[in-house]
Amino acid sequence: MIKEGSVGDEKFFLTKKGFEELTRKLEYLTTVKRREISEKIRKAIAFGDITENSEYNTAKNEQAFLESEIKNIELELAHAEIIENVSSDIVKVGSKVTVKDSSSKKTSTFIITGRLESDPENHKISWASPIGEGLIDHKVNDTIAIKIPKGVIKYKIVKIEKGGE
Repeated sequence: MIKEGSVGDEKFFLTKKGFEELTRKLEYLTTVKRREISEKIRKAIAFGDITENSEYNTAKNEQAFLESEIKNIELELAHAEIIENVSSDIVKVGSKVTVKDSSSKKTSTFIITGRLESDPENHKISWASPIGEGLIDHKVNDTIAIKIPKGVIKYKIVKIEKGGE
């Protein structure tokens, strides 16, 4: 069973590219964004009484949100598992899967990702989504019935490739 989360020994699945992007985002937040918010706070304090200073309150709220985001990213990176050596025999996190809808005969391609890299508009779906979970551990030519919010969809796996970059 795949486990992904933020506590204990659980892992966040990321491609190498996703790990690098998250690392860059952390660097930006801890340098540029922290400085910007510190400057906003400094300017708000210069206005005088901070008890009724909306600029100060807004900047402090931004700071709290930023620090929470930084802490979350640091935790995710500390527990990240980089997806490598993805098989093209069986669907796993990191697989690029082409499926054919049994009803419409339309084909779709999905890249199975960890939740941090999920981007359904670009066909990157989390392994924990209904479709991702339904495809995991299946092979080419398997037909799977997957329960989705609109009902049940049947897919036949046409092709499996390495999808994690």
